[in-house]
Amino acid sequence: MKHAVEVLKSLSLQAGRKLAAVTALSAAWMSTAAYAVNDLPGGPAVNQLNLHPAVTKIAEEQHWLHWFMMIICLVIFLAVFGVMFYSIWKHRKSVGHKAANFHESATVEIIWTIVPFVIVILMALPATKVLVASKDTTGADLTIKATGMQWKWGYDYIKGEGEGIGFVSSLDSTQREMSNNGGPKKGEAPDDYLFKVDNPLVVPVDRKIRIITTANDVIHAFMVPAFGIKQDAIPGFVRDTWFRAEKTGDFYGQCAELCGKEHAYMPIHVKVLSAEDYSKWVGVKVKEAAAKADDPAKVWALPELKARGEKVYAANCAACHQANGKGAGPIKPLDGSAIVLDADHGKQIQILLNGAVAGAMPSWKALSDTDLAAVATYTKNNWSNQTGQLVQPSEVLAARK
Repeated sequence: MKHAVEVLKSLSLQAGRKLAAVTALSAAWMSTAAYAVNDLPGGPAVNQLNLHPAVTKIAEEQHWLHWFMMIICLVIFLAVFGVMFYSIWKHRKSVGHKAANFHESATVEIIWTIVPFVIVILMALPATKVLVASKDTTGADLTIKATGMQWKWGYDYIKGEGEGIGFVSSLDSTQREMSNNGGPKKGEAPDDYLFKVDNPLVVPVDRKIRIITTANDVIHAFMVPAFGIKQDAIPGFVRDTWFRAEKTGDFYGQCAELCGKEHAYMPIHVKVLSAEDYSKWVGVKVKEAAAKADDPAKVWALPELKARGEKVYAANCAACHQANGKGAGPIKPLDGSAIVLDADHGKQIQILLNGAVAGAMPSWKALSDTDLAAVATYTKNNWSNQTGQLVQPSEVLAARK
């Protein structure tokens, strides 16, 4: 009787544990569902199991190659293990079979040499074809340099329509702030969470786009799965890849090389436009560039330079140093900073140009002399930092040399 009671208690305890586990899993699922997002067209899908839908011929061939290799591996697996298990079962000792006693067999030697050789050739031919095609960057209609930097991308249109255009693409400041505050609130997660950028890379449809990759600081990697491209961006080296998008739309990728503490905040957004819309975009960007082409010798007044610096700070600095300049965690505050308050402007300018703390503070050389002077002036004259100091673009220009 005592033993029966103990058994019942044990069964009850096990049932209770299982119920608790199911309840915990249900709670976790409900919590996840509260943050549910939809598929992101051109980007990752919810519960995605296969590769991204292809929008280039190379990506299509990569998909075919992937399944081709998988099928060959599956056939080999089934054949090898099928023969092995059949032999084990059919020739087991319990039914009276005795182990064969033999040495070498020329026939077997020939078969297991020729069959793997044929399999390797069958796998190597299509793989080589796709690899060679993916590396053929000749005859490009448009050449763009993608420069990886902690933690953003710089794009420079080097050759083709739009030549001379250049800009920096960073994670959208509102999404970065959302992440800093613990992520989106329940039911408010945008479908493009941590993929939205301020300046997407824009290219025309059905044109061969050559991407030259390099980096300013550490190794990054330019990857857009829908295009079937992934190319390392290495400091001091130039690599290249290419794609030809066959339809318009928005396509997303990420830096695919662990590049530091904010690696997850380095998305890639490529906007593919029709030829007509792309030409319009180029026209707009050329006009914007002309408007921003400030003379570094121009002497600015404090109010206008501070106003411009506020915009530069919001777009590039507020994500880490926060809008109130107080910083967070290891990010040092700018409000009350000795370097910011110092009358020697060169100290702050050098940090803006070259970064600091082993890359934790990135280099901002990609910004113009005027923008750097403006943001330095803004930090010197905002919050409690009312120094009245003015940093002119000519000072930044001199520090670059």
